[in-house]
Amino acid sequence: MFVSDFRKEFYEVVQSQRVLLFVASDVDALCACKILQALFQCDHVQYTLVPVSGWQELETAFLEHKEQFRYFILINCGANVDLLDILQPDEDAIFFVCDSHRPVNVVNVYNDAQIKLLIKQDDDLEVPAYDDIFRDEEEDEEHSGSESDNGSEPSEKRTRLEEVGLGLPSVLRDLWTCVLCRYRRDILFDYEQYEYHGTSSAMVMFDLAWMMSKDLNDMLWWAIVGLTDQWVQDKITQMKYVTDVGVLQRHVSRHNHRNEDEENALSVDCTRISFEYEYPCSSGLPGTGSALALSFAQQPTICCVTLPLKQVKQKFQSMDISLKENLREMIEESANKFGMKDMRVQTFSIHFGFKHKFLASDVVFATMSLMESPEKDGSGTDNFIQALDSLSRYNLDKLYHGLELAKKQLRATQQTIASCLCTNLVISQGPFLYCSLMEGTPDIVLFSKPASLSLLSRHLLKSFVFSTKNRRCKLLPLVMAAPLSVEQGTVTVVGIPPETDSSDRKNFFGRAFEKAAEGTNSRTLHNHFDLSVIELKAEDRSKFLDALVSLLS
Repeated sequence: MFVSDFRKEFYEVVQSQRVLLFVASDVDALCACKILQALFQCDHVQYTLVPVSGWQELETAFLEHKEQFRYFILINCGANVDLLDILQPDEDAIFFVCDSHRPVNVVNVYNDAQIKLLIKQDDDLEVPAYDDIFRDEEEDEEHSGSESDNGSEPSEKRTRLEEVGLGLPSVLRDLWTCVLCRYRRDILFDYEQYEYHGTSSAMVMFDLAWMMSKDLNDMLWWAIVGLTDQWVQDKITQMKYVTDVGVLQRHVSRHNHRNEDEENALSVDCTRISFEYEYPCSSGLPGTGSALALSFAQQPTICCVTLPLKQVKQKFQSMDISLKENLREMIEESANKFGMKDMRVQTFSIHFGFKHKFLASDVVFATMSLMESPEKDGSGTDNFIQALDSLSRYNLDKLYHGLELAKKQLRATQQTIASCLCTNLVISQGPFLYCSLMEGTPDIVLFSKPASLSLLSRHLLKSFVFSTKNRRCKLLPLVMAAPLSVEQGTVTVVGIPPETDSSDRKNFFGRAFEKAAEGTNSRTLHNHFDLSVIELKAEDRSKFLDALVSLLS
């Protein structure tokens, strides 16, 4: 069920308990975890943190710890599936789920005993009514018996359609029951066919801290990074992003207000968040306008801006003052020549002391790169801890290391996109576009992880739509595959919705992948929390794609 009062029904419940915290491997989940950790530290709440990257790890970790805990908190995992059916917990186990994945599973919504959903009610959830999708068969049998014996009136719990069926002859009653079952299936299909995202989990946790008057500047920054992660990965619409930025901007003004007398005073913690505009790269790599910027000489697809090579090879702080002051006008003037509009986007930056300044999108890329680092000496848990630590102001060396990894990732992304377009690897399969990265592609190991491959796929689709002259292809979604394990013969497959101005960021590939795999008995693994990301045996790729084409045609 949905929790209406987060403070009383959630925080005060777990405050005196020892809880188990499951955190998904994405930046928004890490930011929500940091906020919750700060709150737990203030109130001395005992907890155990377990990172999980998929459903298998979640099930394994739950079986390992379920005897030691009664209260479980899940961040960015668990809302879009029947959690009790997957985990099979004891009856006294309580799950608090803070998840941005939508749609929310209807069983989780209407389970009042064990599932507590920490989800904002102002999101457009569109959950079907209970009577439209559930039917208590035992009560139906009891009432049917009592009605035949005593002629009693129908139960108040019966829906209007069921009451219509009671007035039919017995010959037609079974047929009417089948019609009702199909009606319920259609309602569930319409509700569950699209996957999308709601309010950032980090913002939900920050609202909790704000309601308890325990919100700090660090917590606000983590909420900003969590929201920026959703924007960077195209999980939310531009309107949703702008709306949430407006909410956070009011908190930034409240936490970072300085009057004239304080202008010359030294801040106690030397931390300040400010509202800014950022120039995303027009080739589809947002956030590359600051610490992650590639030189214009290396990336001519940005726009045709003439700058001295000597200047672009050094850091922005060291460039000539006249060049720095006029750079914004030069970019906007060049962008107008190529018909590029809305070059600027609202974002935030943070100052740590007087030297360290970061844009929120740069922190997102750095944290993501640390979490999906291809270094062989690090496990998934080690990478998770490194990424979590990089969000702290006391571990700036790890953040700078993440920035270097992100630069490498973005360079590889730009080069791979250029290679795919030049060699015509993006082909039309009819209802969707398809691109497959071959074994031996440069930097292929960087795209074996879901977030990195999804980032590449989204920007490849944007670049293809911008470059192609085929109007029909501009409206098609993209399916992309990349090698995962040569030894096991598996590939990672992601589905990206169409790139249109009116895109609502809803993804239909999750259910389509399931249907295609079932229809062809393809060996797939639906382990990722995003349903549009799967693992597939390379041998089954052809029949899987054929089934997907026929399903979407």
